[in-house]
Amino acid sequence: MKKLIFKRNHEDAIKPYRANATDSGLDLFTCEAKSLDPGETAIIDTGIAIHLDEGYEAQVRPRSGVTAKTKLRVQLGTIDNSYHKSIGIIVDNIGKRPISVDKGKKLAQLVVQRVELPEITEVESFERESERSGFGSTGY
Repeated sequence: MKKLIFKRNHEDAIKPYRANATDSGLDLFTCEAKSLDPGETAIIDTGIAIHLDEGYEAQVRPRSGVTAKTKLRVQLGTIDNSYHKSIGIIVDNIGKRPISVDKGKKLAQLVVQRVELPEITEVESFERESERSGFGSTGY
């Protein structure tokens, strides 16, 4: 996919962009202010809708700076190529104090990727079973 086509659904929407030419993620900005109480989850609008070619998806991902410096957690979100409405950023306040998110805040990133749509087949067992325990078994 050579071009990501987008439209603004809100007058305060900010065009997504890469901070560096080689970044895989496009920065996403809020088009509204929101205050979150401790333990609260909210969806903050970007005011941006995108068009993805068939065979592609987009993922809304956290920005490392937001995660490292605040108690605000951006949750992963998947955008299918059939979704053409405004992108929302799902956030959780995991702290003990209210958090305010300003309008125009660089809050998340958007990564576009190819997607595979494999046929689903059920089996009774696998040829080779894993001997690994998983879920942190190799250390934390």
